Amino acid sequence: MAKSPPLKKLPKSKNLVASVSTVSLPQREVHNGHRGAVLWFTGLSASGKSTIANELEAALFKRGCHVFVLDGDRVRHGLCSDLDFSEASRHENIRRVGEVAKLFAEAGTICIAAFISPYRADRDLVRTIMAGGKFLEVYVNAPLKVCEQRDPKGLYAKARKHEIRNFTGISAPYEAPLKPEIELRTDKLNVAEAVDKILSNLQKTCGVPWKKS
Repeated sequence: MAKSPPLKKLPKSKNLVASVSTVSLPQREVHNGHRGAVLWFTGLSASGKSTIANELEAALFKRGCHVFVLDGDRVRHGLCSDLDFSEASRHENIRRVGEVAKLFAEAGTICIAAFISPYRADRDLVRTIMAGGKFLEVYVNAPLKVCEQRDPKGLYAKARKHEIRNFTGISAPYEAPLKPEIELRTDKLNVAEAVDKILSNLQKTCGVPWKKS
């Protein structure tokens, strides 16, 4: 697949000074009962990202965790409503979401970001802005054929008819993760099994309780 172009650095004002909260991250995490983190779900459309993300959010919430889902469609209705699906806009979309996800993690929240995010360079950029160990890449892996068979929004059918341009997996590339922290083969796992696999990881990495509160 084609290699994505290098990301451009945005100009920065010389008159900005970041404020420091009087409540530290360790204090927030003790208060919340778990560590903050970003779970970055990546995969083709219809691979199961949003479904698993929402079920995981519910499972973590029942355990008393501070958790929130950032979903692609929701973000494009607000924060990124000015962006299209060109390659440049896709880069900027993920850059913005990464910065928002970072703020959630700094607040001690478990942020679940569910985005196709087709380019490795963009996902690696988000990883680099996160503090060590707080970025967990979750590869929601389903074969293209399976995703097309599911196609709940009819997007693949439209892409095959050339009614949608730059559609990932059809007319635009998807660069699969090389070493994701978690891989979910959603053609072999059901939603409950996928959620349990993530919870098992979070129990070790973020101190999430296994049992519901």
